[in-house]
Amino acid sequence: MLLFNQLNEDVSENERKNLKLLLLIGFLYTLGIFLSNIFVNIFLWKQSEDIEVVAVYNLLIAITQILTYFLFGKWAKRIDRVLILRLGIVLISLFFISVLSFGDQAAEYNYLLGALLGSGYGFFWLAFNVLTFEVTEPYTRDYFNSTLGMLQSFSGMIGPITAGFIISSLEGYGGYLTIFFISFSLFILAIICSFFMERRKVDERYLLRIALNERKQNFNWRYLLHAHFFQGSREGVFLFLVGLIVYIGTTSEMTVGIYNFIYALTSLIAYRIVANYVKPSNRLRFITIGAVTLYLSVFWLLQSDLSYEFYVYGAMVGIVFPLLFAPFMSISYDVIGEASEAKEYRIEYIILREIALNFGRASSLLLFLLGLQVFPQRIWMTYAIILFGVGYLILNMLVVRIYSKD
Repeated sequence: MLLFNQLNEDVSENERKNLKLLLLIGFLYTLGIFLSNIFVNIFLWKQSEDIEVVAVYNLLIAITQILTYFLFGKWAKRIDRVLILRLGIVLISLFFISVLSFGDQAAEYNYLLGALLGSGYGFFWLAFNVLTFEVTEPYTRDYFNSTLGMLQSFSGMIGPITAGFIISSLEGYGGYLTIFFISFSLFILAIICSFFMERRKVDERYLLRIALNERKQNFNWRYLLHAHFFQGSREGVFLFLVGLIVYIGTTSEMTVGIYNFIYALTSLIAYRIVANYVKPSNRLRFITIGAVTLYLSVFWLLQSDLSYEFYVYGAMVGIVFPLLFAPFMSISYDVIGEASEAKEYRIEYIILREIALNFGRASSLLLFLLGLQVFPQRIWMTYAIILFGVGYLILNMLVVRIYSKD
């Protein structure tokens, strides 16, 4: 409850209720994902011993999200956003049911699993991002993003290390199947929480071209879309490859769990600092520090081969990532809020933003797969970390352009 005491007294009880519920749903979701998602990649790699199988699985996640936003974005205008949120959680739950059902044959269904999880992500984040825009205001946005980041960090602390312990304690694939079932249960709890959220007013007109045309006259919006693309270009490869590098280097799920625990613990502390010190006037400074340090840290990762070295990398990234991410997301929502007809077409703006993000992820994963056809696997993994690690540096330069236009 201490987190909610930071809210301004002018925030109404109804606003507080919706903020709390959305944060709780976000917490349950991220706990379920952190408990299992990194280990799904390891699960598939252990079955196939082929990094291409894992990369294709992640590529399908990104592509399916793009298709979900593009084909079903109109649902967010015609159906209650909370219902879309529930549909996303249901699809993610079905993904874990499928993994449990396929068992040691899961790697053979990497296309199907990636498509199923991607569609779940698409519907969930479509609704969650729209709801975030609707239940927050400029004066609560930094608070919400920082608090959500702290809850995600807490999830990251207890999720992976618990999963690593369970997997290490049980023989064969029993530990993996256990954590996938726990994640499924957490998503069911998130669905239950969604029933207490306020129903959102539904608009009828859906015009994605409004957000597309805005790029021609609104340079901040254009730069923001490019920034999210390059955010995705880094995340597409890093989200799965770093965890695999740690596992391949140590062959220990417990080490992966401890690595993520350290990353999440330091993130939790950093998000707390961000919540107290980041303001609209100093966001750019924090983003710049985060972007530069995150890129420099990849060179430490590439020379690491002992557990403690991976732990040091996890701590470095955990400290600086919140400095970039929390203020950047606040800027993102502010730019949308200042766009023309944003109140009526906010969903279209958010959908186009998410398409840009996932297009960046898909592009980097496609390039990664192409690189595997040219270079030996271990050498290309090193090249890929250096190449795609520049994504946040380019993001930072684009945010500078946004500020220069203000």
